[in-house]
Parts: sequence; C-alpha cells; structure tokens
Amino acid sequence: MNGLENGGNSWNEKLEKMNKNPFFGFSRPYLDLIGKVKIFSLVFFVMAAVNLFLPFTVIYTTIESGIFEYGGAKFIFASILSWLVIIFACWIGFQLWWNRREKVSNIATSEFIATPIFSEIIQTFGEWLGTLIGIIGAGVGLIASVFLGNYVNDFFRAIGMNFFRFGAMVIIIGPIIGFFIIISFRFIAEQLRLFASLVNNTKEIATNLKNNANGA
Repeated sequence: MNGLENGGNSWNEKLEKMNKNPFFGFSRPYLDLIGKVKIFSLVFFVMAAVNLFLPFTVIYTTIESGIFEYGGAKFIFASILSWLVIIFACWIGFQLWWNRREKVSNIATSEFIATPIFSEIIQTFGEWLGTLIGIIGAGVGLIASVFLGNYVNDFFRAIGMNFFRFGAMVIIIGPIIGFFIIISFRFIAEQLRLFASLVNNTKEIATNLKNNANGA
C-alpha cells in the first residue's frame, strides 16, 4: 500500500514539474484570460476604440468621394458641420461602451457569467447603434436639408452612409429607427437575463433543499 502511495506521490511530483516547464505553461496567460471576465471586457474596449476612429473614417470616405472638388462651398460647409455632429454622436457612443465595461465585474457574481454578460453586450450594442442612428440621422439630415436641399441622399452617399437615404424625412425617420433598435435589443437582452436568473434561482433552491434534507 505504501509503495502505491509513494508511486502516486512521485507521479504527482513529476506532473507538477511538467506544468512548471515553459513548454507546457506558455499558454497559461491566454487560458487564464478566456477563463475569466477579462475576455468580455475586451469587447467594451474594442467598441469604445471604434467610436474614436469612426469620425476619421467618415472624413476619409468624404474626401475620397470627391465631394470637395465638385460640391462647392455649401457642400464643404455642410460636411464640416456634419462631421461635428458625427463626433458628438461617437463621443456619446465611446462613453457608453467605456462606462458599461465597469458593470461587467459586477454582473459576473454567479457561476453562470457568460449569459448575463452577453446580454449586457447585446443591450449596449443596441443602445449604441440606436443612439448613433438617431443623432446622425436627425443632425446630419437637418444640416443637409438646410444647406443642400434635394441633395440629402447624395450627401449621405458621399460620407459613406447610404442607409440614411430617406431624403429630408431622415430627420424624423432616423430617431424613430434608433428608438426601436434600442427597445428591440433591450428586449432580447432582458430575455437572456431572465433565463440566467431562472437558472441561478433554480440551482439555489435545489441547494437549499439538499441542505435542509441533510440537516433533517
């Protein structure tokens, strides 16, 4: 019996030495990352960074469209004001993702962390998308309507936002679409939270019943 125990201890020691070997442990940081809440925080960091780069993407698209060459002064002035509106919308989007990342650590307090955090990502994405569509649709649409008249759709195409091609009605349609996007994504997120809550509560009830049975 002692021989078996000694053999088992020797084998365990060998396994521990193997785990400490760099060849077997070089992936440990990555495994720790995907096994913790930090992996979900990366989504919020990436999306926050996207909001910082998006206005510059719009500038590049606008310049490449050649609108400054053939559009004239009114197109240039409308582009500058629209870019300010886009910066404002993206700054709100940046703050949304940046602040929501702090909620991830508070949400992940139970055994089931992926579902509630994924629901938070879905809700935040919907709020971000709806906010950008609402602000840009109303703000840029109003500027384009005032300065460019019937060239609203052409202007949105020039800045790389073809999906806003509703003419002057985008001033109203943009916020309405944004509102329904926010509500829809929030509804989906709440269904996922409800599912996670039911699972957690069911497990807690089962644990309490088992403890009461053992106590009896």
